[in-house]
Amino acid sequence: MRAWLLMLPLLAVMIAVIGWPLADTVRLSLTDARLVGTGGQFVGFENFAKMFSSRNFQSAFRTTLSFTFYSVSTEMVVGVLVALLLNQRFYGRTLLRALMILPWALPTVVNATLWRLIYNPEYGALNAALTQFGLIDAYRSWLGLPGSAMAALIVADVWKNFPLVALIALAALQSVPNEIRAAAISDGANVWRRFRYVTLPYLMGPLMVALVLRTIEAFKVFDLIWIMTRGGPANSTRTLSILVYQEAFAFQRAGSGASLALIVTLMITVLAVAYLKIMRSFAGGGK
Repeated sequence: MRAWLLMLPLLAVMIAVIGWPLADTVRLSLTDARLVGTGGQFVGFENFAKMFSSRNFQSAFRTTLSFTFYSVSTEMVVGVLVALLLNQRFYGRTLLRALMILPWALPTVVNATLWRLIYNPEYGALNAALTQFGLIDAYRSWLGLPGSAMAALIVADVWKNFPLVALIALAALQSVPNEIRAAAISDGANVWRRFRYVTLPYLMGPLMVALVLRTIEAFKVFDLIWIMTRGGPANSTRTLSILVYQEAFAFQRAGSGASLALIVTLMITVLAVAYLKIMRSFAGGGK
């Protein structure tokens, strides 16, 4: 009883900050309210039914899955490779480790603005470099073409977030006993076998944590895409978070925007719970 009394202030803050806005969003999602005007009439689950049958929702959902899969998978691979490199002994390793953190330390708004300048079709550094090396014969609008806009966003997101995966993997690599590595080398294990049977088991747990964090963050990404493409061109980079913003604020449909926000929240919750179950089963299997 005393423990609950001590937790009451924290519970009150959580209810005020999380509980009340969530409850109000649920209430709003069951109405046809507009952003400006009346509170709207009760329509039940009509907004949810419209969203699930909407082509905009289905397209944004596929775009979100595509961005999440390619971005997170690339970050995991690049992060592990960089961690393996920085775990070696060479001159300047400490400086390189410090420089690696810079992209992750930058605010996403700054990161998105930098990459938007790099991709600029008139004076962007990417066009200049590719032209000088003879890889392209004319400047291109990387963010203005549906075929290249998503790839450009994924590159920007990977550059921003792979250091997090690398730091987690590097910390895990420090825990691998040198005796086990030496024994594997003396037994004649090649580089791949040492990584597969010695290093990887120590990486799996921390990498699952990184996978959970990055998947959730990528699934609900908004600021990077909004600053760089605003969901264009031709809605080719419009994710669910962008659609929530457009539905609630651009189209001023507060009711359907709230229902879509709840759908996204539910998806992220299911994703987090699934990953937690996977992590628990992995931890149980490792005992």
